[in-house]
Amino acid sequence: MSKFIVLRRVLTHLILVLTAAAVAGFAAIFIYLTPKLPDVDSLRDIRLQTPLRIYSSDNLLIGEFGEMKRTPLDFEDIPPLFIQAFLAAEDDRFYKHHGVDIGGLLRAASQLIMSGEIQTGGSTITMQVAKNYFLTQERTFSRKFNEIFLAIKIERALSKEEILELYLNKIFLGNHAYGIEAAAGVYYDKHVGELSLAQMAMIAGLPKAPSLYNPLANASRAKSRRDWILSRMLGLGYIDQQAYEEARKTEVSASYYGSKLQADAAYVSEMIRREMIRRYGPDAYTEGFRAFATIDSKLQNVANEAVIAGVMDYDNRHGYRGPEDHWPLKKNPQDLEHWRSELRRVGSVGRWEPALVLNVQEQAVDILLRDGSQTTLTWEDGLSSARPRLDENSLGKSPEKAADILKRGDLIRITAGKGQTWQLSQLPDVQASLVSMNAETGAIVSLVGGYDYGYSSFNRVTQANRQPGSNFKPFIYAAALENGATPATIINDAPIVFDDQQLESTWRPTNDSGKFYGPTRLRKALYNSRNLVSIRLLRSTGIAKTIDYVTRFGFRKSQLPRDLSLALGSLSATPLDVVNGYAVF
Repeated sequence: MSKFIVLRRVLTHLILVLTAAAVAGFAAIFIYLTPKLPDVDSLRDIRLQTPLRIYSSDNLLIGEFGEMKRTPLDFEDIPPLFIQAFLAAEDDRFYKHHGVDIGGLLRAASQLIMSGEIQTGGSTITMQVAKNYFLTQERTFSRKFNEIFLAIKIERALSKEEILELYLNKIFLGNHAYGIEAAAGVYYDKHVGELSLAQMAMIAGLPKAPSLYNPLANASRAKSRRDWILSRMLGLGYIDQQAYEEARKTEVSASYYGSKLQADAAYVSEMIRREMIRRYGPDAYTEGFRAFATIDSKLQNVANEAVIAGVMDYDNRHGYRGPEDHWPLKKNPQDLEHWRSELRRVGSVGRWEPALVLNVQEQAVDILLRDGSQTTLTWEDGLSSARPRLDENSLGKSPEKAADILKRGDLIRITAGKGQTWQLSQLPDVQASLVSMNAETGAIVSLVGGYDYGYSSFNRVTQANRQPGSNFKPFIYAAALENGATPATIINDAPIVFDDQQLESTWRPTNDSGKFYGPTRLRKALYNSRNLVSIRLLRSTGIAKTIDYVTRFGFRKSQLPRDLSLALGSLSATPLDVVNGYAVF
């Protein structure tokens, strides 16, 4: 017998022994690990982490809170071409294997032998589902075996379509986007059905390394990955040559899009967020709750405009306070480029945009906008009416030329005027709030806590305690009517002096007009808001009785001072407290 034949037999036996040992080892590992594997049937009832979304009463999105942006889709709602892009990128044999691709594992093993380190895991999409739903991200042999056995169990329990649905809704795709619908919104402000082939391929390239191939972080690297996926789709027959060439020519168009809110009700959203956290704790951010506010988006828009118009009108009446800042602007292109960069750092506040004065003409100024463009404010664009504010109650003379109010390097605020023009403006020095309620149900139909939530998150409707003043008098009169007074009851509107240590050593209240009108019926005293009548009426009814009665309108006893100043509305109350009280009327 030749040495060659002997050697061949030895090698054959050695291969058979090694194969048997490998099979035995694999079987032993399978027997050891299988009882410890989780139940894959739970995947049928899996609850994906989705953010808290808040809607108006007419179903418009007004708020979204949560680390993970995710909108789960049914398999039928995913475009077939999008699925093929992922198969080309991640697992082109997905429909041929039973959870594990032996070729991929051998390829990963050869890389391990050559480099001494785990390079790629040879994971199929099913194995990625096993890892994403049940396992950690650590790269160890025990985790890889668990991943393999779980993938086999998953393939036995679920259909291919169910596995793909789980995968495409779970994967992390960068920028807090989990799942393909969230990624379509974050990168392209679209739904998955609205994406182009190039955009689908771009997103399909992200699972491999969301930070490395992110089009926002490295557009050229992301484009190379996208083009490779397109070539794979062409080679697999998913697309034709024309579609491939058109998609490759497409430039990277990705940009960052936050939550696309459909109505501006930030103060309401924050109120509901706090309530959801109070009820459900941190789970409120991940369990996919949808909360519906009572506000109506149309009424909310009207309320927003009313508050902004009100503060702008008030602020304009009280004069121009000058530029927001002054920058030492030099006359060279490099310096201008520096300040253009600085201007982009200055945030807009509501409708107030920052601008930099570049040149002052006789009755006009040239300005630089935050987007890098330049324009001119003419005399009619708010310059002629910019009378300087001297103090709370007086203004300076009207300007005669632009240099009277502005100079080169001034940082100013502008607002959009009629047509394509800009108007000189300034951030209002006052704030305002508005709340309106359906008195029949108590439902808040619009609420604005300030003129811009991003500028000030303090909610003046629910947090700003102020003295309501004469707004409180109807509650004093209601208490008197409950305790025997009538609209025809006569009270003397005459001077009165109190020695009350809780108020002042000597208190001499007066009417707003400074006059006194003698005997007055309650009905007239109320609509004329007579202070002296209100005080005498409170003293006649009794402070204790009045406070007990006023609590029926929702006011708390702790808010109500136990002295005669209560008749003039000296309590501390929020606008919402007062609106609640009037809703009872």
